[in-house]
Amino acid sequence: MKHSTKKMTLAALMAAFTCIATMVIKISTPTFGYIHLGDGLVLLCGITLGPGAGSLAAGIGSMFADIFSGYAAWAPATFIIKALTAYCMARLFYGLKLCTKSPLISKAGVIIGGAASEILMTAGYFFYETGLAAISAGGFSKTTLAAGAASSALGIPFNLVQGLTGILICSLLLPIFMKVPITRECILAPHN
Repeated sequence: MKHSTKKMTLAALMAAFTCIATMVIKISTPTFGYIHLGDGLVLLCGITLGPGAGSLAAGIGSMFADIFSGYAAWAPATFIIKALTAYCMARLFYGLKLCTKSPLISKAGVIIGGAASEILMTAGYFFYETGLAAISAGGFSKTTLAAGAASSALGIPFNLVQGLTGILICSLLLPIFMKVPITRECILAPHN
């Protein structure tokens, strides 16, 4: 399935679902972030739509969730980080030939691709938070970067929990997506 109206419509729906899943259930963390269900949809964007459209849908949906939730300062970073997360998932899931009709192999693909993708997400937010902390402390010096890294490290466990939640949600939803004709067609189509 190339750039068809169906695929564009599905990409828009996936972006909306990602935004909604991110906003519906939010568990606040002590680091002023929140754990949510949206990462499961971010991973599914990569699997369902492939690296290009999946990255855009994941990034746009996650970015709008930040904007609508009062985290607008995070929106640009979220767009990039979540787009890269979906891109990584798609590349690993399809590159390792883990997309098959076999539910067991597909689950392995979700776990392998999801783990790498969510580690990328965690690292992305760590570096962004480190930069923000350094800027708010007066600029990029060894001292401000070290202090920023120390404070940003507190968010790593919460981002990892969010990532694990995303992998679980993706694992639970992928079999359902495989039963819906349009998403099944997209998942089983060749992706570049």
